[in-house]
Amino acid sequence: MVSIVLEHFGVTLGRRAVVRNVCAALEPGSLTAIVGPNGAGKSTLARAMLALVPATGRILVDGIDAAAMPRADLARRIAYLPQGQLLHWPLTVERLVGLGRLPHLAPMSRISATDTAAIERAMMRADVFDLRDRIATELSGGERARVLFARALAVEAPALIADEPLASLDPGHQIDVMELLRAEAASGALVIAVLHDLTLAARYCDRLLLIDEGQIVADGAPAAVLTPERLRRVYGIDARVETGGAWPTITTLGRSGR
Repeated sequence: MVSIVLEHFGVTLGRRAVVRNVCAALEPGSLTAIVGPNGAGKSTLARAMLALVPATGRILVDGIDAAAMPRADLARRIAYLPQGQLLHWPLTVERLVGLGRLPHLAPMSRISATDTAAIERAMMRADVFDLRDRIATELSGGERARVLFARALAVEAPALIADEPLASLDPGHQIDVMELLRAEAASGALVIAVLHDLTLAARYCDRLLLIDEGQIVADGAPAAVLTPERLRRVYGIDARVETGGAWPTITTLGRSGR
């Protein structure tokens, strides 16, 4: 298991502070969503947590400063599912999922029996084992999403960061992906997802980090974070939040003040 702690974390791109003074402690066995309006800094925060962009402050992975950690070490601890991935090469699904084992391989080394077993486990968990011989570029959008998820699972890292994993998916496939994220957290992994759909975030996530203008403006359980007043202030919308069911549901009524 792995824990991640952000201490006064910030990112400046050009002259603009995109992420500012973020402090949070993230524990294993939980699914946390980073939510907020477009341009709030959600994806930048996710990438900075993987040391993919320069940052100030510190990120501690199991108490170790990530900036001082070898890149392969960090990649073995935190798997990453980036947003908007395009498939250009006609690889089979099995070979594409196998790319998730790269953090474990020495230069010029070959895939071992251990790697093969991890690849098969990942395909089974993402429900793409039956697609293993298919060419990935020929798959449907929902199938591709599950295959790319399997590639991240093949790392077998104790933590996973998924950046907008629901983008371009229909509602059914969005639910499939959220179920996969939920299952990973239930298995003991630390799972962080950048999400836009607030009702799905409220339904599946244990915790929400609401980001606005690069700062955390609310942190907690979905019902505590997603209040009508906060949605009006952060998103500029009037919304009805219903909390009587198993999870909060959000109905957007329109732009606030209109």
